[in-house]
Amino acid sequence: MPAFYIPAINILGMNTLAEALETMVSFNFKKALIVCGTTLNKQGIVDRIQADLQQKGIASVVYNGSRPNPGVKSVNAGLAVLREHQCDCVISIGGGSPHDCAKGIALVATNGGDIRDYEGIDRSTKPQLPLIAINTTAGTASEMTRFSIITDEERHIKMAIVDKHVTPLLSVNDPALMMGMPASLTAATGMDALTHAIEAYVSIAATPITDACALKAIAMIAEHLAVAVADGRNETAREAMAYAQFLAGMAFNNASLGYVHAMAHQLGGFYDLPHGVCNAILLPHVQAFNSKVAAGRLRDCAQAMGVDTRLLNDEQGAQACLDAIRKLARQVDIPTGLRDLHVKEEDIPLLATNALKDACGLTNPIQATHDEIMAIYHSAM
Repeated sequence: MPAFYIPAINILGMNTLAEALETMVSFNFKKALIVCGTTLNKQGIVDRIQADLQQKGIASVVYNGSRPNPGVKSVNAGLAVLREHQCDCVISIGGGSPHDCAKGIALVATNGGDIRDYEGIDRSTKPQLPLIAINTTAGTASEMTRFSIITDEERHIKMAIVDKHVTPLLSVNDPALMMGMPASLTAATGMDALTHAIEAYVSIAATPITDACALKAIAMIAEHLAVAVADGRNETAREAMAYAQFLAGMAFNNASLGYVHAMAHQLGGFYDLPHGVCNAILLPHVQAFNSKVAAGRLRDCAQAMGVDTRLLNDEQGAQACLDAIRKLARQVDIPTGLRDLHVKEEDIPLLATNALKDACGLTNPIQATHDEIMAIYHSAM
């Protein structure tokens, strides 16, 4: 049954953080657990938000143990801090990693057990502790989705937790917080957003609503990502990317994803690699496989990326889409292949086995065999 999931309140636009904190006051929270990474903590953003909350009567304690590709250990450590200080809400500040970690903490806080119990789709029974997600990157859209990706360190895999109960209560996208993002992170997160939009558009669960969000996101990313990477202080490009990644989030939060994410999750879990870069490398190779059944949809994506498709048939349009993806990836200095990330050919059979178990693959437009997933990995080397 199609449904449309999105946080109850979403605040977007330049210099909107103060407004978001005012909105928080209306929820009558007493004590917040702030989840962030060490880098952001050092930049002073967290201190500023803590001081603002204190002025508004909301106490807070910081857990800065979120790291790239957050794992079960990070969730458990954050949960211990939350329980020790009896926090009644969670605030995540940063990109996908702190948001995902915070979701894991908030979900287990109310549902009990272990975060591994919730791998899969809608495994929880109760809403998580209220979560306010303040975004500082433009890519993952984790601040507004029902997806939480947590690494199981013991199994060396990333678990996809897709659960309506991990949707934040409030999402905040203030591009002023994104101005200092380094070029490499801007590129990786931007290509992650492009992957979200394209995978949602070719998904078997796509609807007219998700299609509209996906195509607009693709068009905005094609126009603004390279500018944001080249000039991180460009307010127009930063704001456009903040909106684009949110639109892509609206698309995949409801149409889900495909094999790009199913395969990228394994690379991240196995080698601890950056998620956006893995997506960017895999994207054209997976869509080449998908073009057997989704050429018309990929032609639409090419058109959204600025290609004149009027004289192209579906197959030519799909190829033009792959070319446009590769061109944009080159423009923003994404590595050309998985070999550059030190992925080993001998690991591919296991990576393929795990990719086929990932919930994201269920909505890919065509289901693959183990040999076909291996072949995509090999082609992306």
